[in-house]
Amino acid sequence: MKTLKFLSVFLLAVFLASCSSVRVNADYDKKTNFINYKTYAYLKSGIDKVEISDLDKKRILYSIDEVMATKGFTKSESPDVLISIFTKERERVDIYNNAGFGWGWGWGWNPWWGMGYSSVVTTPEGTLFIDIIDAKTKELVWQGEGSGYLTTNTDKKDARIKEFVSKILEQYPPK
Repeated sequence: MKTLKFLSVFLLAVFLASCSSVRVNADYDKKTNFINYKTYAYLKSGIDKVEISDLDKKRILYSIDEVMATKGFTKSESPDVLISIFTKERERVDIYNNAGFGWGWGWGWNPWWGMGYSSVVTTPEGTLFIDIIDAKTKELVWQGEGSGYLTTNTDKKDARIKEFVSKILEQYPPK
């Protein structure tokens, strides 16, 4: 029985560790010359529509500011690009099934039978989209997307949001 409990805890730990990374993807307009972009601002109408708490919005925007600064971009009142974000959230449900019946003869011809078990693990999973829009043409030129598990722990939330933003913007500007 102790082995079964240990195995369950071990599998849950492996599962959670495998979920810790952010899966990213990016797409862009191949005809865009990204070298011309040096300044940015936020598209207020896009940011206002995001259905998350204002604190989480600030966390995301602060993280974007940090990453963009390390890439040599500066905020401007007359920007080259506008940045917008949007989010999706869903509950990821994983069902682990070890159900079954069995019976047989044990030592001394004692009959036995047993049942398997099932466990359900739910994890909140979120997707953050970062859109980069040409300020002159108002056309989307780059979109990055990051998906991964979310946390409600305030201490870990800052780090998790920074991880999302950093991984997404690793792909900007495209090579």
